[in-house]
Amino acid sequence: MGQAEWVTVPISTRDSNGPLFFTEHEWATVEAATARIIPTDHHPGAREAGVVRFIDRMLAGTQFVFPAADGNGFLRMEGLEEKAWQERIESRRTFYREGIVELDGIATEKFGAPFVELDDDQQDTVLETISRKEKPATFAFADSDGQGSGGAPAGNQPVNEDFLEFFPLLVLNTRQGFYGDPVYGGNDNRVGWRVIGFPGPPSLAATMDGSYTTLDYMIPEAEWPYEQHPAVLRYGNR
Repeated sequence: MGQAEWVTVPISTRDSNGPLFFTEHEWATVEAATARIIPTDHHPGAREAGVVRFIDRMLAGTQFVFPAADGNGFLRMEGLEEKAWQERIESRRTFYREGIVELDGIATEKFGAPFVELDDDQQDTVLETISRKEKPATFAFADSDGQGSGGAPAGNQPVNEDFLEFFPLLVLNTRQGFYGDPVYGGNDNRVGWRVIGFPGPPSLAATMDGSYTTLDYMIPEAEWPYEQHPAVLRYGNR
């Protein structure tokens, strides 16, 4: 049975305000960690975007995997398709549950309190420890030279998250929840899109019925395969 034949269940990731998978403590811990990955400054951060809800709904089960094309619910998976997704989700659940325990363990060892009770600098120290990397330095975009030194226009950038450990998985999911379509539970009020000046589609349905396009953000002369076109490859050669 193809997706066109799947039943649409009229549910939303926002039907409930609280956690569906996480405990209250796990929710607060993940929310605090995402808020250090994309912190609030002069722009909203992961906390304001509701990234923790995105992650919680992703881990809650298979009911929030495929939104219906009209945006009015999610497709109900069955059979082998559902079983395969359940296995993927179960693996991620394990990473998160064990990762949260590790965060609290490091926090308690270093500062004598759970992660959520630490200040920003202490939380950063814990995240540096669990990631085994130093905190990234402050980054600022240089003035554009008009030659594309800011990076290539958008193309598909698939990342297989099934084999990521807890911290890189958390970072990836934080980005997804901040910049992804609000239908999945994050990007509240489209704050992630507004931060980067991207208006985004008015609804998920607009991405399916041809009324919305991203061509304005692409290189017009680049044809498929987009990432291999010379006009796009030049961005990687600087």
